[in-house]
Amino acid sequence: MAKVLVITGTVSPIEKSYSIALTKSFVKAYIASHPDDELIELDLNTAPMASKTLTRTNQTEYWNEQDAMEYINQLKEVQKVIISSPMNNFNVSGLIKNYLDHILLANQTFSYKYSKKGDAIGLLDHLKVQILTTQGAPFGWYPFGDHTAFLKGTWEFVGAKVCEPILFAGTKVAPIMQMSPDEAVATIADKITKAAKDF
Repeated sequence: MAKVLVITGTVSPIEKSYSIALTKSFVKAYIASHPDDELIELDLNTAPMASKTLTRTNQTEYWNEQDAMEYINQLKEVQKVIISSPMNNFNVSGLIKNYLDHILLANQTFSYKYSKKGDAIGLLDHLKVQILTTQGAPFGWYPFGDHTAFLKGTWEFVGAKVCEPILFAGTKVAPIMQMSPDEAVATIADKITKAAKDF
């Protein structure tokens, strides 16, 4: 039995969120294939840590027991992570960015000790990660804003094995924009089911 951490970080209303619909669809398919696994949900909207941004005035207390170590230890205690983010202003949501800023801590999730040529060594190499992302524009419209690649590279940096991400793009253009989030995500149900079974 694996422990699976499901991280969501959209600020959209739940019923209007394509990333929530994508996450729910993936989790449902995952449970069907892995009924004995334990799922732990982390909605960053309800985590005070995710609203705290790193500034020059708070560096000394930013990485503390409650805001950083609690979530780092959580990652060390699970085997899998499902992380979901929409594109906000060409990047991950602010909630996701704040979460990453808290858990990307030297000598906890990565280390330069014993590394070669300055490359970091990831300390979360026990993790398997599935990235679920959405964006309003079709894929490739904003090559400078690839939030999916950003997430993939970040998790690989800390040593995780990252499965092929699922990006659901074009939610703000026809025909997807004329569908409800659930209806839209249903159009890639086969892809979601296969990815969930393999995860």
